[in-house]
This record gives sequence, C-alpha cells and structure tokens, in this order.
Amino acid sequence: MLTHRLGRDVTVLNDFLPIPGIGFLTVNAFVLHAAEPVVVDTGLSLPDRGFVDALGSVVDVADVRWIWLTHPDRDHTGALFELLAAAPEARVVTTFLGAGIMSTERPLPTDRVHLLNPGQSLDVGDRTLVGFRPPLFDNPATVGFFDTATHTCFSSDCFGSPMPSIDLATCDDVAAVPADDLRTGQLLWATVDSPWVHMIDPAVLLGSAGPLRAMEPERILSTHLPPSTGRRPEFLDMLAAAPGADPFIGPDQRGLEEMLAGFEPTAAPTAQPSPA
Repeated sequence: MLTHRLGRDVTVLNDFLPIPGIGFLTVNAFVLHAAEPVVVDTGLSLPDRGFVDALGSVVDVADVRWIWLTHPDRDHTGALFELLAAAPEARVVTTFLGAGIMSTERPLPTDRVHLLNPGQSLDVGDRTLVGFRPPLFDNPATVGFFDTATHTCFSSDCFGSPMPSIDLATCDDVAAVPADDLRTGQLLWATVDSPWVHMIDPAVLLGSAGPLRAMEPERILSTHLPPSTGRRPEFLDMLAAAPGADPFIGPDQRGLEEMLAGFEPTAAPTAQPSPA
C-alpha cells in the first residue's frame, strides 16, 4: 500500500485492483487525524495487503477511536477485525443493516459498534462528522460523511472511476487524469457500481445530491478515485448525465477467457511513508 498525506488532517491509504478489460481500480481507505483519530474503511479483503502496518506508519494504531465503515462490502472491510484487535478502544461506525450484514460472516461485538444513520452526526473531539447517503451507492448500508473542520466529503464509492494505468490509480491528485478520460471513467463506474441509475428519474437522482450541494465540500474523497479538490461542479454534472449513460454489460465466459489469456497479475505497491 501507498500513503498520501493531504494537508495536516487526512492521510490516504492507497491500494488498487487490476480489472481485465477495464483498467485499474483505486481502492482507498483514509485516516482522519482528529482529536479522536478516525479510520475510514479498512482496505481489501485479500491476503498480504499489510493494511495495519501501513496504518501504523501514519498513526499509532492503539490511538484509533473510530472506524467509520462506509459500507460492508469486502473491499472496505479487509482488516476490520485485525484493526479492532490492535485498537482496543475503537468502535465501528455503521448502520443497523451494516452491522447485520457483517455479522453473517463474523459477529461484531455489540460493545464495539456505534450505529449512525444518514443525517446524524458524530463528535470526534475537535470536529463534527455529518453522515449522509451518497447519491450513487451499491450497498443499502452506505453512509458517507462530511468533515466540518476541513470541508472534506468522504463519498464512499460515489464518483469513482477506473484508471488506465497503475500510476494514475495510485496518484495523489485526480488532476493528473485528463478531464475527458475522468468523466468517461466516472460514467462507466456509475453504471457498473450503481446499475439502478438507469431506472431512476434523473430529477430524483439530482435531488438526492441535495446534502452534497449543501455541504459545499472543498475536497471529495472517494474509495475508488484519487483525491480531488475543487471538482464538485464537474462531479455533479457527471451525476446528472449518469442515468443516460450506456448500461454496462460485462463479458460472457468467452469474453472472460479472451481477456485472461493476455492478463498478467500485477503486484500491489509496497507501503511508503508520507512526507513529513
């Protein structure tokens, strides 16, 4: 894993997944360096990713007080129980449904859970985190949040995009991605991750972005996109176009075999410390 420090308050814990025929998907978790440190998601559920070691390079793991799980998909929960063991005072922020979904695999201890719904807030000592439902999501337990101190929106899967190269999937600023490529990739990801977007009234979808407009975030951090600053108008414009984008149709078995014939597994980058 790689780490990127964004100002004083946020560190990105960056990983990626190669997707044959599509590109490279950024998979981020985050550390919010609040008075009560917050870890946002816990990485991929794949062996040897070294999430807790990477986390320990940017914060004392035992000091973590909150693990905000934006939703319980396996690319967000990889090191959850390892982190709970290493951070004995940390509690998992999730919804009633999210806790239930996770407990079908391994029960969450109820004394380590803090249930929070969209519209509710969490005090982490020096700031308030305001939960909201992102306009695009692939899991009904999804809750992102807005950090009132840094005007940063943590949007979970919303606004993600596959990248054409590892370098772009692991970069520290989405400004490195050409604007047309970014919009095309975001529309593709919207149809992949939220296929229901084609069945919704565009006006209803745009209405669901009301909390995001009200926040006026300066920075938007998505699980599946390099960090972005000052891109809110473009992202909302992309959202308006998503219901009319071409639906994603994945390869059938023959197509899969053709892709895999020329596919070589790509090793994840090793953890590197953030600049001081």
